[in-house]
Amino acid sequence: MGGTNMRRILTWAPLVVLLLAALAWLFRPKPVAVDLDEVVQAALQVTISDEGEARVRDVFVVSAPVAGLMRRLELKAGDRVTPNQTVIARLEPSVPMFLDERAIAEARAGVDAANAATKFAQAQLGRAEAERDFAQSELRRLQASRQSISQNDLDAAERRAKTAIAAVAEAQASLRMRQSEYVQAQARLLNPTKVSKAAKDCDCVIVYSPVSGSVLRVLQESEAVVTAGTPILEIGDPANMEVQVDLLSEEAVRVRAGQRVLIEGWGGWGSLAGVVRRVEPFAFTKVSALGIEEQRVNVLIDLTEPRERWRRLGHGYRVQPSIVVWETDRAIQVPQSALFRDGERWAVFAVENSIAQLRGVVVGQHNDTQVQVVSGLSPGERIVVHPNDRIEDGTRIVARSGE
Repeated sequence: MGGTNMRRILTWAPLVVLLLAALAWLFRPKPVAVDLDEVVQAALQVTISDEGEARVRDVFVVSAPVAGLMRRLELKAGDRVTPNQTVIARLEPSVPMFLDERAIAEARAGVDAANAATKFAQAQLGRAEAERDFAQSELRRLQASRQSISQNDLDAAERRAKTAIAAVAEAQASLRMRQSEYVQAQARLLNPTKVSKAAKDCDCVIVYSPVSGSVLRVLQESEAVVTAGTPILEIGDPANMEVQVDLLSEEAVRVRAGQRVLIEGWGGWGSLAGVVRRVEPFAFTKVSALGIEEQRVNVLIDLTEPRERWRRLGHGYRVQPSIVVWETDRAIQVPQSALFRDGERWAVFAVENSIAQLRGVVVGQHNDTQVQVVSGLSPGERIVVHPNDRIEDGTRIVARSGE
């Protein structure tokens, strides 16, 4: 009986073991499909970039020095100018305004009053001249018979003659004043049709170029009456170009003069080399496209490439400068998407024998895509990219198709 049982056990035991093995294989956890990447040691750059603008370093705005009628400008944008030789603009005296009926009547009344005052001054002058002639004749008679008159009478005659001469001078000055008033009153009746003259007949103010360079922009081209200080055009030297970019203040504190710059997105082949010349110490408020107020700082960049490479770059053109704030030739690095927080530390999932292993790492510098790993990983190791909540320490994994 015992032998029969033993034979049954020996017969069914392999079948049971195979069944249990099959069940274990069927219900085992399936490996999680993941994206994998390799830890590499290569060059790494950390840059700060934003949209910037190429501009001529020194722009001169030429303005009208006096008010007057400015003739149409002959210069166009791009024309070369020479200091103290190239004529920018010609300013003529502006013509008087048209008068309405009331103003005309008042001006004519002023002319009549000035004319009457002039005639009155002429009569006063004639009277003064008659008094002078009489006083001088009387003085000559007294001087001829001075032995029969007293010295006092002679002195009185001389005084009357001098007073009469002074009265004539006074009347002459009054007449000139009245004549000037008459001319002034007549000038109030002038209208544009009576004072138009050829440009060569007027006293024009000629505005010359203050510097050498090119016309960047014409601000007032057509003939017009301008006031003193009206901007006419802008002049600059296109060969003296710089790049200006406004950075967020928290990014600007990492930038300093002398740092290398790569200028991209300028429309030409490759990137242009530059260097930071100045970080302005004053920040300003700028509203972003989302309506958020931001504190911005201007950073000025000099181009270090030969002008032949960027000669088609113009004033106000858009560029994309990237300021290199840190770089090295040999940095152990991983994609940013492989890192995640594990408590107070950064961590990744390293892969060994298709098993995910939680690995704490110490990170250093980083850019938009890559992160420097100071310790915790070695070049050549494979890591999980974009880890999800299905992966934990010890999870079996398999690379997605295409890995």
